Amino acid sequence: MTIQKAGIILLAGFFLSACGVVKRGTVHFEGNQNGGREQPASTSVPENFVEEDDSQSEKEIKESLQLAYNDWKGVPYLFGGSGYSGIDCSAFMQVVFEDYFSKILPRTTGEQINIGSGVKASEIKTGDLVFFKTGARTFHVGVMVNEEQFLHASTSSGVIISTLNHEYWQSSYLTTRRVL
Repeated sequence: MTIQKAGIILLAGFFLSACGVVKRGTVHFEGNQNGGREQPASTSVPENFVEEDDSQSEKEIKESLQLAYNDWKGVPYLFGGSGYSGIDCSAFMQVVFEDYFSKILPRTTGEQINIGSGVKASEIKTGDLVFFKTGARTFHVGVMVNEEQFLHASTSSGVIISTLNHEYWQSSYLTTRRVL
């Protein structure tokens, strides 16, 4: 092994060992929510989306999603990103499901859309993944926080909650998958 190769291996080891020092989802991001205008921002974000009449399991799912929202709110969108400096929609779903539900999801929306079981639009519930066709070859994913709103990494506003009933999301809605 040459000195140059050994140096590269040591440098790579240094950077890789620094990853994961702080578990994702344990430190709140303090950034702002600005960006382009491709997707509508939420018109009303609930302070707390856990209701008193929720069943125990639904209550636990909502509490975990509330924590995820509090931890990641406003983190900017970054295609290919997977951390607090920027995250894309499918990586955000990976983080939410791994860190808050101990469930491993595939990396891309194209892979995520094939997991779990299909759900009729009329039967959507908290914790379901919702998918949208946002361009000729682009897809978007979020997770339902209740029967009307979903948490996602928006290209225009970063990590936010949006309403499924908004015209943009209604027109681009593709399918729902249940993985919890």
